[in-house]
Amino acid sequence: MKKTAILTLAAVTLMSAAFAQKVSFKIKGSDTCLPLIQKESEVYQKNNAGTSITVVGGGSGVGFAALIERTTDIAMASRKMKMDESEKLINSQKPYKEVIFAKDAISVIVNPSNNVSQLTREQLQGIFTGAITNWKQVGGADLTITVYSRESSSGTFEFFKESVLKGKNYASTVLLEPATGAIVQSVSQTKGAIGYVGLAYVEKNVKALKVSYDEGKTFIVPSVVNAKNNTYPITRPLFVYYLNTTEKTVKPYVDFLLSAAGQKIVSTEGYVPLK
Repeated sequence: MKKTAILTLAAVTLMSAAFAQKVSFKIKGSDTCLPLIQKESEVYQKNNAGTSITVVGGGSGVGFAALIERTTDIAMASRKMKMDESEKLINSQKPYKEVIFAKDAISVIVNPSNNVSQLTREQLQGIFTGAITNWKQVGGADLTITVYSRESSSGTFEFFKESVLKGKNYASTVLLEPATGAIVQSVSQTKGAIGYVGLAYVEKNVKALKVSYDEGKTFIVPSVVNAKNNTYPITRPLFVYYLNTTEKTVKPYVDFLLSAAGQKIVSTEGYVPLK
């Protein structure tokens, strides 16, 4: 009887321990980060039995809104948190952590049939603000330019506006896409199209352009190497944000992102590791 009681107590203890080890959390935000975080999460869950991670895109702004509303545990972002977003968290007494876990090169893409292979920042600004509307204005064929962009909730939209357009507004004729994959598809199917995507999204059915930030003196191709050594001009950090109150739950995962194993995944998925 005593032995049975001991065995029962041991079984209950083991069940309780197993139950206590179960961890679940949500990650939401940047479409640029989405494929990478999905892969990181897949590997992390395999190595951490009992852990369940839900990963959803929608844009950096969507991720920050979810973090503010406490409907996600981690916001993944391709831009820094804005002042008003930060104030909402601070004013509601929700201190948070910001962690850079990778880098990315924003790649300007065109249809493979386009004979233009490089553009200056000034030419890109002209195209996306509507001052340049035909490819012949930048050395290409006599063909109307169809411009694609992410929608305003996207961190890539914000970063491209800040870095390439120097704060100028996108033209009203720019076609806004809800997801990065949609830009790749549209550009691949439209002869006169141009758009921008994260480096990991560049596929064989589109062509990435060389870009110059020194008025045409040097043109740099978007690549992991050129982003890593900071020679490619449209390079940016990728972030994860979480509230201090959830640190115990999510920090082991964030630590994994920064580990050698996590950074190896960054490389294999076509992103730029920190070192």
